[in-house]
Amino acid sequence: MPGFDDRKGVIWFNGELIPWTDAKVHLLTHALHYGSAVFEGMRAYDGEIFKLTEHNQRLRESAEILDFEVPYSVAELDKAAREVIAANKFSDAYVRPLAWRGSEQMGVSAQRTKINVAIAAWEWGAYFDPAAIETGMKLKFAKYRRPDPATAPVHSKAAGLYMICTVEKHTAEREGFADAVMLDWRGYVAECTGANIFFVKDGVIVTPTADCFLNGITRRTVMGLAKQRGWDVVEKRILPEELAGFTECFVTGTAAEVMPVGSIGDYTFKPGEITRTLMADYAALVRPAKAVAATG
Repeated sequence: MPGFDDRKGVIWFNGELIPWTDAKVHLLTHALHYGSAVFEGMRAYDGEIFKLTEHNQRLRESAEILDFEVPYSVAELDKAAREVIAANKFSDAYVRPLAWRGSEQMGVSAQRTKINVAIAAWEWGAYFDPAAIETGMKLKFAKYRRPDPATAPVHSKAAGLYMICTVEKHTAEREGFADAVMLDWRGYVAECTGANIFFVKDGVIVTPTADCFLNGITRRTVMGLAKQRGWDVVEKRILPEELAGFTECFVTGTAAEVMPVGSIGDYTFKPGEITRTLMADYAALVRPAKAVAATG
């Protein structure tokens, strides 16, 4: 496949659709040097972007946490994302909005920089290997930990916070794992490098409290689906050694969707009724037309 800098199509860039290869920034862009950027990840299914408005609301909130304002309203961002999908003639796609400080000022202080916004989209299949659906993915524990909220803007989907995620994802893949599970600064289970995590014990779904990482949109969606099924969902701090008592494990995220986990280090799990049901319920939610056709 071609690199992401050399593709056909268009990207929405500061208010207009431009050719893909013309979407460029200068070497001295502040965000490149200091991480002053926020982003979102969305999926389009059958031409409709799932949870579009929620994602764009979070983009603006993330920027505010990083002390800048996205110069477009949520409604304008929603419209732009739909234009990108339509202009590229995509049905199923991944959508990436990004807002960042420009090159007008270089140094830690950057209050006079222009805030740029772009939205790109591309066709992207499963984030994790679909072959792992039957037995679950193999994960490891990460070395780096999610930071204390007193030391980093952990509730912003800020580009800089993903640096350690990239490091841990690379390490995991080199060692034959699909991903890594990150602990928080206290030593409790937090999340994977790009997905939230859930466990099951005695019919109860347990997930880490989102106090130092993003309370994911897919996370909240799946929790809602579970409650509709009548299952209890408990948010709590989870020590790594507690994983021995759980029978099922799965991860959630826009890219990951709902994916079963077979092991984390020496702890093993088996995809069961709850995991399988939530995978099916989520698939039906994001593709309602197909769900209706299947039942009709």
